Amino acid sequence: MIYTIADLHLSFGTDKPMDIFSGWTNYTERIRNNWQRLVEPNDTVVIAGDISWAMKLNEINKDFEYIQSLNGKKIILKGNHDYWWTTKSKMDKYISDSGFDSVSILHNNYYVVEDTAICGTRGWFYDAEKDEDMLILKREVGRLKMSVEPALKAGYKPVVFLHYPPIYNGMECTEIMNVLREYEIKKCFYGHVHGGNASKKAFIGEKYGIKFQLIACDYINFTPMSIK
Repeated sequence: MIYTIADLHLSFGTDKPMDIFSGWTNYTERIRNNWQRLVEPNDTVVIAGDISWAMKLNEINKDFEYIQSLNGKKIILKGNHDYWWTTKSKMDKYISDSGFDSVSILHNNYYVVEDTAICGTRGWFYDAEKDEDMLILKREVGRLKMSVEPALKAGYKPVVFLHYPPIYNGMECTEIMNVLREYEIKKCFYGHVHGGNASKKAFIGEKYGIKFQLIACDYINFTPMSIK
């Protein structure tokens, strides 16, 4: 089975607990209980960004210990609060040296799980207009293509995971949506959106033949969701 969830916002190594927000009480215990109840050791969970509040890679150890202790393989991608994120080579070395053998980084690449290609990138704001935002968005579009194109060429059907919503409050991130439509993606999962009022503006459903689903952990009750 393949599951997904986003926005764990772990802070075991930093002082930024999410428990102060409504609905997040004991959230790490709730995630663990729900995760261990559903996910088997041979399953895979894609975590779509905002993994940890750590600022640097050397501050993330306790959060990765938590992730390592959970069942299954984990594929993680970058969120807007993952300031610890660095080059893939540095992260891969850190993961290898630390013995976190159940964790893999999704960054300019893809993974094959149960004949499904796990593809994705962080994404960017749907309403980006400033020059600096457009440069970041252009880079994210390139990374998404670098993930999807080789998967398609290898004969796999990609499922795309983003951190930022490609559709929100009736507006689309045209550049990201163009990639999804061009490569005929059928499923797209995303996080980032928190709270009842905000989640009402998130697009959940089908558009252009693509099924979109919000997977922020508070929205899905701190429970990994099957991608099937």
